[in-house]
Amino acid sequence: MNYNLLKNKRKTLIYSTIAAACLLVFLTIASFLLIRLEGEKPFIRLELSSSPISMSKEFCVHISDKKSGLRKIWVGLLKNGRSIDLLKKEFPAGKGKVHEKFFIVRIEPRKNKISDGRAILRLVATDYSWRRWWHGNKTYIEKNIIIDTLPPKVIVLSRAHNINQGGAGLVIYRVSEICPESGVLVGDNFFPGHPGYFKDSKIEMALIALNHSQGPGTKIYIQASDVAGNRTERKLSYYINRRAFKKRVVHISDEFLDKKVSEFAGQDSRITPADKFAEISRKLRKDFFDKVTEIGQKTDSLFHVKGAFLRLPKSARQAGFADYGEYKYKGRVIDRQVHMGVDLASVAHAPVPAANNGEIVYAGFSGIFGKTVIIDHGLGLLSIYSHLSSINVKTQQNVLKGEIIGLTGKTGFAGGDHLHFGIFIHNTFVNPIEWWDAAWLRNNITTKIEAVEAIWK
Repeated sequence: MNYNLLKNKRKTLIYSTIAAACLLVFLTIASFLLIRLEGEKPFIRLELSSSPISMSKEFCVHISDKKSGLRKIWVGLLKNGRSIDLLKKEFPAGKGKVHEKFFIVRIEPRKNKISDGRAILRLVATDYSWRRWWHGNKTYIEKNIIIDTLPPKVIVLSRAHNINQGGAGLVIYRVSEICPESGVLVGDNFFPGHPGYFKDSKIEMALIALNHSQGPGTKIYIQASDVAGNRTERKLSYYINRRAFKKRVVHISDEFLDKKVSEFAGQDSRITPADKFAEISRKLRKDFFDKVTEIGQKTDSLFHVKGAFLRLPKSARQAGFADYGEYKYKGRVIDRQVHMGVDLASVAHAPVPAANNGEIVYAGFSGIFGKTVIIDHGLGLLSIYSHLSSINVKTQQNVLKGEIIGLTGKTGFAGGDHLHFGIFIHNTFVNPIEWWDAAWLRNNITTKIEAVEAIWK
């Protein structure tokens, strides 16, 4: 009896051991198969902007597979039933397997003889999983793209571009497609075109300027870039008139230094008042230029000018545009500056009219230029009124030609009551005298607009 019981216990133990071993083998195989048959697909990230593809385009592809590792990747372009390989790569298995990789892929339509139009960018990545009968998990993504290798066409609509050194002009042109960037290059200075004046949104106007040092020989041409980045340059028929500008000497007195310099520099015995004057003048002139340039970038795309600009009534000119000034103190030259405006003097605290229609974009104190008002007339054209004793307008206020915006004065570095009047286009000061001249405005601005309107209604 005891023998049979012992025999049965042994059988039970043997069967249990075998069952445990079978279970262990099963679990081991199941675990192995579970790892080999993992179902996590490879990760793909495509870094490509939605803009069209031009002559050449690079983009980044990031692929990864944390579990079984990367097997292969294929990147290609599908167009008109044709498949073009852009990237084809296989990765090793075993100990050398790869879990993450970055690639820079280049699309070159003309090199690969890909015509313009719609296409599909396809990316396929697989891993070393045993899924899909040992072919691995697959990630498959597509992106619709547009191939555009043709630059925009430009037609010049305005004629007779006669421009004075230090003066302004208007160029009207039409692009064959909407361009995020187009305008006129004057030397190395770019003046953007502005659509919106004409019903045809592809017609743009660009006010351009030559600075006081740009004379005959300065290259001027239209430049346009489409959404894909294709760029075209269009020659322009133009003539530049050379202009000479005056030189003048400005004598600085002790009284002026004592009164004006202390307002901006305070007391510092280590620097003479004359040196302070020069230092302040250079710095604050640059600050003023930077401020006006920043304002000019936010111009209205519509043109609000109606007729010739108004000049300060019953005024005499004290200093002209682009006058080269030497500032002397006790016979010593302490500073040299080019005068970027016209100084006009009338009676003290004379009413200052808005030179033309526009929007007040600045009204406040501006360093050595004192109390200043700036009006935006559209297309990057600004008029500037400085050294005012008082200001009667506020920013974002629309004004009509002739409205009083303030009174003349001697704030800032003004030696006496007067108005400093300037005209600024995009990022360049130009000669205000042109804009006071009804004939010049008609021949160079108004007539061009009317001629285009007559044809492109």
